[in-house]
Amino acid sequence: MTVNLRGNSQLNFDTGCVEMIHGSGGKAMAQLIEGLFLKAFDNPYLRQQNDQAAFSLPPGRVVMATDSHVISPLFFPGGDIGSLSVHGTINDVAMAGARPTHLSAGFILEEGFPLRELKRIVESMAAAAKEAGVPIVTGDTKVVERGKGDGVFINTTGIGVVPEGVELGGDRVRVGDHIILSGPIGDHGVAIMSLRENLTFETAIESDSQPLHDLVADMVKVVPGLHCLRDPTRGGLATTLNEIAQQAGVGMQIQEANLPVRPQVAAACEFLGLDPLYVANEGKLVAFCPADCSEALLAAMRAHPRGGEACRIGEVVADPHRFVQMQTRFGGNRIVDWLNGEQLPRIC
Repeated sequence: MTVNLRGNSQLNFDTGCVEMIHGSGGKAMAQLIEGLFLKAFDNPYLRQQNDQAAFSLPPGRVVMATDSHVISPLFFPGGDIGSLSVHGTINDVAMAGARPTHLSAGFILEEGFPLRELKRIVESMAAAAKEAGVPIVTGDTKVVERGKGDGVFINTTGIGVVPEGVELGGDRVRVGDHIILSGPIGDHGVAIMSLRENLTFETAIESDSQPLHDLVADMVKVVPGLHCLRDPTRGGLATTLNEIAQQAGVGMQIQEANLPVRPQVAAACEFLGLDPLYVANEGKLVAFCPADCSEALLAAMRAHPRGGEACRIGEVVADPHRFVQMQTRFGGNRIVDWLNGEQLPRIC
């Protein structure tokens, strides 16, 4: 398909590539914006074609989060860098208990990158934003010389509003809190690693990349006194638990028998020498709530399609050393330490 806008230069989405002039600020860049980004992300804010977006927000505290996405490969089972960049930032905003309202998107493109692949990524991103109900209202595009990038990098920034009466944070976690996980861990990281290593399994392993803000809205509605939410992305569940233990000055005790890991993910981890506790997730959350609220919270999560496999995995304990410990299936106790080194580079 060829798109011709405002002149003789054309965007050929069948055989064309990103060129340096697409980041020059001239006619070619305007054609790329109009023929691809504006068309895919179309909304009233973008149609104004200003350098910024102006909008009003509902009452409440405003939350802002930003995330850069450099995942390799760009396309993977269950998603791609486009949908991931929308889901990741929406989830970062939602972990404050906020309702995401607007997104921005910044693209760094490498000269020579096929336009058909860029179109596929942008359309996936647009579909993810539309499904989530969070528009991309402003953005930026830069082009770097061939060999000085890796196809596409995307930065997304999100804004949201926290409802009155909701206040979440790692420093609010208390001894006695129950620790609840929204579903099986390790899917995203293993999906990426399996693709890199050309591994195939009887049952396909797909990334769990998905937006969690609707699930969070249901959770805070039922338990407004929720203490903390966090999405265990890079470094996995183990790193997230250690971060919060340090932040709150507590210890944590989890049970291996309660940790949900899909059989094919467990098998892949064993083959690849990975521990599912440290493998990245892109569509799961861990919640900390007062013990007397955990059943109500679990019921609300299990009633939502993105939390149907929610389960309690442990509780917060007093520990001046701030250790995270796990009771193994054999009855022993193991320290779940911080991730050392880089287990899975460029996972998001």
